[in-house]
Amino acid sequence: MRFVLMVMSVFLLLSHAAAQADGKIGFVNTDRVFREAPIALIAQKKLEKEFAPRDADLQKMAKQAKDMQMQLDRDGAAMSDADRLNKERALANANLDYQRKLREFREDLNFRRNEEMVKVQDRARKVIQSYAANEKYDLIVEDAVYFNPKIDITDRIIHLLNQ
Repeated sequence: MRFVLMVMSVFLLLSHAAAQADGKIGFVNTDRVFREAPIALIAQKKLEKEFAPRDADLQKMAKQAKDMQMQLDRDGAAMSDADRLNKERALANANLDYQRKLREFREDLNFRRNEEMVKVQDRARKVIQSYAANEKYDLIVEDAVYFNPKIDITDRIIHLLNQ
């Protein structure tokens, strides 16, 4: 009985080693792909261009509110109570409007960024899958606690995304 168990154990070890010898594993650093791949950079520039006018408007609003605050600080003591109260209300309304528009801007930007990143992610996945099939990989991993640099195919994937 012991002999049979030993033979089975040796057989299992040999079959496991043979399976590992035939396996081909790769690693892709998706964070790097999203930072460095041309399609990701194009998506980022597209978002910057799309949101630049709204960003400029927000900066203008912030400057106006700051100027209002400085005028109130500087001239507030010399103003009548009614004028000072009106300026304070105008400043409070300007700040509320700015905060609302800033929140909307951030929400819209995050929504659009997610839309663009999904497009980049879909394209990257197709390239990775195609590369894996062409190069006969058994497994490609995206997230890993540790990986040997010799299995890192990130540069190749970024290069393929250039084409």
